[in-house]
Amino acid sequence: MRLLYGGTFDPVHEGHLAIARAAAAALSAPVYLLPAADPPHRAPPGANAEARLAMLQLAIAGEDRLLLDRRELERHALTGMGRSWSIDTVRDLRVQVGSKVPIVLLVGADSFIGLPTWKDWHALLDAVHFVVAERPGNPLDDALPTELAEAMAGRWTDSVDALGQCPSGRVLRLRQPLQAHSATDLRRRIASGLPWRHLLPPRVADYIVANGLYGAGAVPAASGSAIIGP
Repeated sequence: MRLLYGGTFDPVHEGHLAIARAAAAALSAPVYLLPAADPPHRAPPGANAEARLAMLQLAIAGEDRLLLDRRELERHALTGMGRSWSIDTVRDLRVQVGSKVPIVLLVGADSFIGLPTWKDWHALLDAVHFVVAERPGNPLDDALPTELAEAMAGRWTDSVDALGQCPSGRVLRLRQPLQAHSATDLRRRIASGLPWRHLLPPRVADYIVANGLYGAGAVPAASGSAIIGP
């Protein structure tokens, strides 16, 4: 099984890591964090690819089940094509691992709800399994757009084993106590001088300050380093 967790990770924060750790534990498989070069469905990243990759490396250092997959950044470097389409990444990986190995995409519930905006999303549903990180008390079914709800017929499973029995096509909910962190809110906190370090691994927070990312250099160090509740 190849379990991928893609995203901009701009910056990577404790919420990302909580989802990755929960998936690794639930599926008994390592999670490959897959930083995007230039995602087509959102604004350009606040930090460049080199910085986002460095922060990911700092965040997962020493975590045996959290690994890096650089293929989207390498594809961008080789081709000069900025956009990162999940279907292209999956097709590339399928050539590498063969037709029988299950490929699993780990996504948050908000991302999954927006799946119909992704390139070739029907083909993507057939090409991989999805594991959807669903927050307790926030029913996913009620939020699915009609076309996605219809496409989900026969795909839901409550069994991790079902993901190993075929290479693609199933969707599993990951119901774990997850943290409601947002990279957008985190960038706003940093730029505004609000407390933010408690939302990040310490080494990532230090990197942001040292490199003046997200406006960190524009606020006093004391306000940026406060460790209090959100």
